[in-house]
Amino acid sequence: QVQLVESGGGLVQAGGSLRLSCAASGRTLAGYAMGWFRQAPGKEREFVSVIGWSGGIIYYADFVKGRFTISRDKAKNTVYLQMNSLRPEDTAVYYCAADLTSAAIRTMRDIALWGQGTQVTVSS
Repeated sequence: QVQLVESGGGLVQAGGSLRLSCAASGRTLAGYAMGWFRQAPGKEREFVSVIGWSGGIIYYADFVKGRFTISRDKAKNTVYLQMNSLRPEDTAVYYCAADLTSAAIRTMRDIALWGQGTQVTVSS
């Protein structure tokens, strides 16, 4: 059984940076797109970014364009989210996800795998 485990969250001041990691264990995720979502208190979970298996497909939500960068290391079965210029409104639990299609992640429909989440808190 595959598990997705996020790490790298924490407390940072506004303008700072964090790098989230999501490692898949149990088996390889060959062919899977991987992505990130976030959920702030009292709000719905929202799409942040997705990267296709080959890395040729990458999408970002408008509110992170130019600040966040997604990447993956297929050999390590890991996806990363480099977050720069963080703002207090970026405070949320960040979740990793994986699915055979990037479209499923972008639209948050019937996603095959989810991680447990990692807390990111940005202080002003």
